[in-house]
Amino acid sequence: MIRKYESGSQKRNKMKKIEKMIQTQRGALDKFFKTSSSIEDPSNELVHESQQPIGQEEEMIGNEEVDALIENENNQEEMRENALNIYDPRIWDNIDNKTKDILVEKGLVRESNLKFPVDGLSRHFSYSYYTRKLSNGEGQDRKWLVYSKDVDKVYCFCCKLFKSVKMKSLLANEGLNDWKRLSERLKQHETSSEHINNMRTWIDMQIRLKKNETIDKELLVQMKKEKEHWKLVLVRIISVVRCLAKRNLAFRGENEKIYQDNNGNFLGLLELIAEFDLVLQEHFRRFQNNEIHCHYLSHKIQNEFIGMLGSKVRSAIIEKIKEAKYFSVILDCTPDVSNHEQMTLIIRCVDVSNAPIKVEEYFLEFLKVDDTSGCGLFNELQVVLKRLELDINNVRGQGYDNGANMKGKNNGVQTRFLKINPRAFYMPCACHSLNLTVCDMTNSCVKAVSFFGVVQRMYTLFASSTKRWKIFQDHVHGLTLKPLSTTRWESHINSVKAIITQTDDIREALFELSRVSEDAKTKSEAESLATHELENFEFLLGMSIWHNILKKIDLVSQKLQYGDMQIDVAIKHLKGLVSYFVDYRENGFTLALLSAKEIASKMEIDPIFPEKRQSRRKKQFDENYHKEIFQYAEESFRNLFQMNYIRLRECCRNLEVALTHDNESDINADDLFSELEVLQMYLPKETKTAIEVLEFVKVVDCFPNVSIAYRIILTLPVTVASAERSFSKLKLIKSYLRSTMSQERLNGLAILCIEKNMLENIDFEEVIDDFASQNARRSRIFQ
Repeated sequence: MIRKYESGSQKRNKMKKIEKMIQTQRGALDKFFKTSSSIEDPSNELVHESQQPIGQEEEMIGNEEVDALIENENNQEEMRENALNIYDPRIWDNIDNKTKDILVEKGLVRESNLKFPVDGLSRHFSYSYYTRKLSNGEGQDRKWLVYSKDVDKVYCFCCKLFKSVKMKSLLANEGLNDWKRLSERLKQHETSSEHINNMRTWIDMQIRLKKNETIDKELLVQMKKEKEHWKLVLVRIISVVRCLAKRNLAFRGENEKIYQDNNGNFLGLLELIAEFDLVLQEHFRRFQNNEIHCHYLSHKIQNEFIGMLGSKVRSAIIEKIKEAKYFSVILDCTPDVSNHEQMTLIIRCVDVSNAPIKVEEYFLEFLKVDDTSGCGLFNELQVVLKRLELDINNVRGQGYDNGANMKGKNNGVQTRFLKINPRAFYMPCACHSLNLTVCDMTNSCVKAVSFFGVVQRMYTLFASSTKRWKIFQDHVHGLTLKPLSTTRWESHINSVKAIITQTDDIREALFELSRVSEDAKTKSEAESLATHELENFEFLLGMSIWHNILKKIDLVSQKLQYGDMQIDVAIKHLKGLVSYFVDYRENGFTLALLSAKEIASKMEIDPIFPEKRQSRRKKQFDENYHKEIFQYAEESFRNLFQMNYIRLRECCRNLEVALTHDNESDINADDLFSELEVLQMYLPKETKTAIEVLEFVKVVDCFPNVSIAYRIILTLPVTVASAERSFSKLKLIKSYLRSTMSQERLNGLAILCIEKNMLENIDFEEVIDDFASQNARRSRIFQ
């Protein structure tokens, strides 16, 4: 019978080891302290007490306590050995996957030069068992066989690690030490199906570990590929949304099913892309086979992406406005197709963040207003500026048309704005003012009213019937007749140009119409226009004069409508137009007369005026008085923008007063005057415009007050043309077929198509991240 406890000799040997360890550690703490020679260390008493003979101490300790101490030490040693020796197969029953990966990656360990213990039958394990002898005399290494020296047993490496619950082999469980029948047992085991399957699992796992492709990592890679697939799908969806929004195209059709007729532009474009793109092909396949339920093709997802893209563009615009600090507001109103009053909000600012410096006018949104009075519009403006986190005190300009609710001196928007912020200077629209001037100028001349009446009669005669228009097209192969615009007088040039360049052909068309028409009124009208108007030399001369005048007015008007038009450049254009009128009054009649004679010669018309008796009207006493006032006003207008250095300091002080509110001023008058005096000496001669001066000041970086003054000047709006252009987009987006569109969707589509340059700079990754963060399910898919 084998003894289960240690003998007394073994216990005494262990006690000697403990004594030896205590002796070696005695006085170890003294190395960390300094002891004084004059003061006796009280710890010496403890040292003397501990230096009593170990035999005496042994006598004081009972045998049971010694046995417990020794048993505890043995258990701790055994635990340390088990923790360190993970290559011992006897402890592989309950190991984790990480340890299993380490064992497979490192492989089994075979110790050499071991002396194997002998059992009761004088048998023991031998290194020869590691090799399998084949029938042809060759040997095959049993790389799966592993020996445990601690329990004197052998195990199967792969079966021990990957065994199933049903596997009963000792090599896969508690180990085998039947040395007599070991060879037979090994042959049986290595040919079993369980062993072969476990060997295959072992080898496959070795290969994957060498390639860093465990099953967990393969799953991670697969999940990553799936996330990349969904991101690629969203990139294509967002690209289609951007494409349609930029081009003002409708998204939806009669249904929302792929590969069906009338499913709208959105699905139609995705179907087109899917014909050449494998990502969308796979997405549609999954959707059609019901493998996925979240296809992200519905109208709700469209609206969500439109809102996100619009929000990104709006945030980028607001960031630029805040960086510029000073800005102007441009407002205008118009009814939409659903009879709702829409007010457009345009912000004008100077972008100094990039080179070159640019004056930008940004569209922010349409505001549906119910109260169109000055009070209602201003309250709506205050609310939206607060919502967009734009400081109303940084507004330096207001741009509106000449409507009473906008420019009214008592209750208009500009008056209410100035009460809160006196530095928000009101600038009437230059194009609208020019249009009113031309309109008043034309209506004050009887001949001009008669001339444009004839132009409109020609268009009305031919355009009122398809047959008449066919006659016109048969004779006139160039420009077609245009109707007169009641709001844009500068566009009259198109109507006059169509007649002056094809006068003879139009006359022939009128004669043809008078011959073939069966209607007496039409016949009379056509003959009257052909003989009494087009063959009248006075009409030809008036047409030549108005063509020259309107051509110049239209050129200036088109330039004033540029979004980056600067007030100093606008003044130069208007002064140039005044100079042209002055010169044309002196020399233009002669040139117009020559042009009219050339037209008359081609039409075989005598270039003479019908003689009429001159009627003399008695002049009133106050006519010269008004003429003197007009001449004085005209002279003041010409000298309005002339400035000399004597008035420079006074103007600087006036500007400081104008830019002061609540004891805060944008500039210092004395510093501005000093900077301007120095600046005029260093400013390059080729620098002519305000923006060129600001470019130079920015580079030099020595004239802060000049920089602020020029930024404010460039911020002032010149026209409301940008607001008018936004209305053109409004009619394209909110059409008759899309009249029920929500205000949020309208603003999203509007800012995407109007600010398409900003849209190109939006990062799709940020949009996808925002989209994924909306709910937890999306976060699991995309993040």
